[in-house]
Amino acid sequence: MTVPAPLLAVHGLVKRYRVPAGFLAKRWITAVDAVDLEIGAGETLGLVGESGSGKTSLIRCIMRIQEPTAGSIRFDGVDLTSLDAAALRAKRREMAIVYQNPYLSLNPRLTVEALIAEPIVTLSTLRGSALKDRIEGLLRDVGLGRDYLGRRSHELSGGQAQRVAIARALAMAPKLMILDEPTSALDVSVQAQILNLLQDLQSASGFSYLFVSHNIDVIRHVSDRVAVMHRGKIVECGDAADVLDRPQAEHTQVLIAAVPSLERAYHRWDQA
Repeated sequence: MTVPAPLLAVHGLVKRYRVPAGFLAKRWITAVDAVDLEIGAGETLGLVGESGSGKTSLIRCIMRIQEPTAGSIRFDGVDLTSLDAAALRAKRREMAIVYQNPYLSLNPRLTVEALIAEPIVTLSTLRGSALKDRIEGLLRDVGLGRDYLGRRSHELSGGQAQRVAIARALAMAPKLMILDEPTSALDVSVQAQILNLLQDLQSASGFSYLFVSHNIDVIRHVSDRVAVMHRGKIVECGDAADVLDRPQAEHTQVLIAAVPSLERAYHRWDQA
């Protein structure tokens, strides 16, 4: 039986930054250090790590928002690092990213209708009534009605703004969505709504997620597989249950032990 090629395959990815080190001096720091990871079609890979572990630099390199120092990024069989600007723009139609704070990614001067229309108009020929139908359909997909079309971001709650950001990401029917801490700025009840929405959308459309978070419970809830990042390296990667319930890497064990637990708290109190 032939194993299908992964949708995304990152091999040996390195990102270094040159930073000041005193008067007229410079030094290099390595934010991403020889990272390998793969994501299959329809799969969710959870990427977990503490702040400063290199998660954001990794996803920015995958999207080629920043240029990697070394390594390859194959998306749907194409090496993104070899593409010129025009070819990269065309390939980016199949990738989308949702950020932690929706208000920072939504232009406050634009209405919801204009925000969702922007990527469609930029990357397709859809116009007129067909464009309006597409926008209203995307709003329905994320649980919002047409009465939101004329609103601006400051008139939306955090959960509503994140739904609009997700609708923008869905506008070109991507094969891969990168979710960068998409629920960490939201209330707990709204977090659950957004996580359930994302899973429903994936079930309906079959796209893949790279779900980035420092929240172990969220990663456990959404992920098929989990990769743990520490100091720029992937220190452990595997099935979600194996990594989170039977961690092998010392750093994974530290991350999991740091998650608040009523059972552990009761045990410490009982032993006191």
